Amino acid sequence: MLSVFSDQYFMKQALQEAQKAYDNGEVPVGAVIVSNNTIIARAHNQTEGLKDITAHAEIIVMTAANDYLGSKYLDDCTLYITLEPCVMCAGAIKWAQLSRVVYGASDDKNGFMRYGKELLHPQTKLEFGILHDECGAIMKNFFAVRR
Repeated sequence: MLSVFSDQYFMKQALQEAQKAYDNGEVPVGAVIVSNNTIIARAHNQTEGLKDITAHAEIIVMTAANDYLGSKYLDDCTLYITLEPCVMCAGAIKWAQLSRVVYGASDDKNGFMRYGKELLHPQTKLEFGILHDECGAIMKNFFAVRR
């Protein structure tokens, strides 16, 4: 049984969001933001539905968390995201000053880590590989069906 406050638990919540994206024909990326062991925002990719190239799960979830907290900074929050963020999202994460980012699957083609952790705020802690197989599988399944 998973602890309610474990990284695995929160990543499973992000995977539920990724499944919503998958079901809507969007690239299946999901995210949640946690503050004080409570999920304060949830989102998934909506670039197709909104016809907005910036409607990545990370951007949407940070906007929702900002609204919830009434602050432009998320410095006491953790972002759980099923896929390594892109450079655009890494920049937004930097400006939001998230205290921690946890991602599941790596994105060797479009992920920000090819440019280095320096794209994030210096105070942001980074962890990856949480539920890597599950996070990678939903992406592989999505693109296998599309091809």
